[in-house]
Amino acid sequence: MIGLVAAWRAVAAMFILNGALFGIWASRIPAVRDRLDLTHEALGFGLLFMAAGAVCSFPVTGRLTDRFGAVALTRVIAVLYTLSLILLAMAGGFWTLAAFLFVFGAFHGSMDVAMNAWAAEVEQAYRKPVMSSFHAMWSLGAGLGALSGYGAVQMGLTVMQHFLLAGGVVVALALALSWVRWSSRKAASPGGTFFALPSGALILVGFTALCGALGEGAVADWSAIFLRDVTGAAESTAALGYAVFSVTMVAFRLVGGFVIARFGPVATARFGGVCAALGVLGVVLAGEAGLALAGFAMMGVGYAVIMPLAFSRAANDPHVPPGQAIASVATLGYGGLLIGPPLIGFLAEMLTLRLAFTALLPLAVLIVLLSGALRPAPLD
Repeated sequence: MIGLVAAWRAVAAMFILNGALFGIWASRIPAVRDRLDLTHEALGFGLLFMAAGAVCSFPVTGRLTDRFGAVALTRVIAVLYTLSLILLAMAGGFWTLAAFLFVFGAFHGSMDVAMNAWAAEVEQAYRKPVMSSFHAMWSLGAGLGALSGYGAVQMGLTVMQHFLLAGGVVVALALALSWVRWSSRKAASPGGTFFALPSGALILVGFTALCGALGEGAVADWSAIFLRDVTGAAESTAALGYAVFSVTMVAFRLVGGFVIARFGPVATARFGGVCAALGVLGVVLAGEAGLALAGFAMMGVGYAVIMPLAFSRAANDPHVPPGQAIASVATLGYGGLLIGPPLIGFLAEMLTLRLAFTALLPLAVLIVLLSGALRPAPLD
């Protein structure tokens, strides 16, 4: 068995890659939207294809992971995911963009499943919780990807040039760092339903994750356009929206373990919900880009630990096996991450983009109200 530090570094590199490619795309959505002359409704509908691709990939990748092992599958999908990013820059109209978004979403979701399976193996070898550190690396990668968009605009790079350069560098580094010897478990894929939904006490846990993930997804795909269209920010400044959100998220995820140990999961979740609500208010009331960026930063703090806390509560449920419990909560959690972007698009078309973002406010309040569900369940 290789050293655990090398194993952690290998998995962290894959999480950074996954987040970086997503951040690279998110930072250039306004440029793609403008080039194809898409309305808010059309863009929201297109993003729904990305969500559909990811949802369709989950059950397939789960079976492939069992058959071929998480490590090999993660590396293969990493390359395909990078190539799918390049496709997005080639879209010549709405329907080609929608098709390419479906492919991009499918590889994004597939890699998410495979790399989390690898991360779980490393966590078991460590014999202590390190999963949150991997998710922090995802947020770090997403922030770096978004920052690359700022740099690309400043240098006058086209979307294609940006995607080729940034995607190529990130995947090369990630593959080099991930090239360690690690034997993944392989097993015959069990039968059963494609989707698992939470039941009992886990229903509220799942809805808490849904509220946090929906806000996270909305910021990822709409922060740049909000800054551009609502506050009048330049394209280079607009690219910073998701970057500041990701930076504060990764920072709070890195210290989240200490905060949870000191104050407990319920108080930490309530704090997160309050921060998210204040961040949303700051964004929707902002009259200029600086205030909106501060709001996005506060939202990053608010949403940072909600998903990790939900997964931790699910994994320790006394009535449901850990794998089944985590899968059921993840179904709602990832559903929120994927539903958020198209929901904001549809609301923006009916109302305005500023008013569409207000939909995140009651969801943040709901996190505060549902935070008690994240309390560790008493053992029978």
